Amino acid sequence: MRGSSREYDESDVRVRPNRRGSRPRTKDRPKHEDAVTARVVSVDRGRWRTVVGEGTAQQRAVTAMRARELGRSPIVPGDLVGLVGDVSGREGSLARIVRIQERSSFLRRSADDDDPTERPLVANVDLMVMVTALANPEPRGGMIDRCLVAAYVAGIDALLVLTKSDLRSPDEFLTSYAPLGLEHVVTHREPAEQASDPQAPEIVGLEELRERLSGRVSVLIGHSGVGKSTLLNALVPGTDRAIGVVNDVTGRGRHTSSSALAMQLPEDDGWVIDTPGVRSFGLGHVDPDELIDAFADLSVLAEQCPRGCSHLEDAPDCALDALVEAGEAGTAGPARLVSYRRLATALQKNDPWDL
Repeated sequence: MRGSSREYDESDVRVRPNRRGSRPRTKDRPKHEDAVTARVVSVDRGRWRTVVGEGTAQQRAVTAMRARELGRSPIVPGDLVGLVGDVSGREGSLARIVRIQERSSFLRRSADDDDPTERPLVANVDLMVMVTALANPEPRGGMIDRCLVAAYVAGIDALLVLTKSDLRSPDEFLTSYAPLGLEHVVTHREPAEQASDPQAPEIVGLEELRERLSGRVSVLIGHSGVGKSTLLNALVPGTDRAIGVVNDVTGRGRHTSSSALAMQLPEDDGWVIDTPGVRSFGLGHVDPDELIDAFADLSVLAEQCPRGCSHLEDAPDCALDALVEAGEAGTAGPARLVSYRRLATALQKNDPWDL
């Protein structure tokens, strides 16, 4: 219009000029102020299973899909989200996830140490439960070290659960983690001849574990075959997580859980999230400078090293070797230093500033 001072922008251009009535695009997104809060419990082929009305008489399961405006933002078990649409939970109903609430924690891993691509696991957990067997399969301290690093970076507590203590004493294995003050629970299945129900023998140590999990949001991580599913089936009756066996040749378990699943503890406001059995726990997403802080026993000794020390085996004037050998500050010994250096060397390959 002649004489008009109005400035035009792209919203004045019809997206489909040949179609009458096409409305101009807008950058404004709906606020969805009527969205209800739900907790994500599982993910399956583009659908998210959630719980609405958590802890109330109206608690119900609602299936939802991701709203387009969220793009490719990861949505994982433990996430608190906003739902709109049909949140009745009726069979065949489908809601939309339109919002992901701010997370208190976000646990991630990578496929390998030389792969910086993050793989989100769970959100809003405050306790990582590292499950390992004392025998069949053999325990692997490296896996525990990696989990401790990931827990430190995510800002969550850690608990070590040692299963199958009827096959081997935990004392020797625990000496490696005593200096860290790492809390632990030792469990084993009661012999069938001593159990009140031979078909479902009790788990010694289960009540102590239940107390540690009460009122918390926990994630269980461990290799296949270590007894994770056995513990979960006892903690949450009716879960029926598949229980695997250990291969006699490889000494490793077979994957039985294919996806993460959050389960509510009975008569408790706590949640426990089961993750698929892992064969590796990559730390490609971790900054190498954060690693020494995750090894609390070594971090104290590293203060005596020269400024800028890499703490690696070839680092000049590194004080860690002599201090660890002398048993300073109650360190667990050379094995911890070897574990740290192995991870640090792998992480350096991912450091974009390490040219």
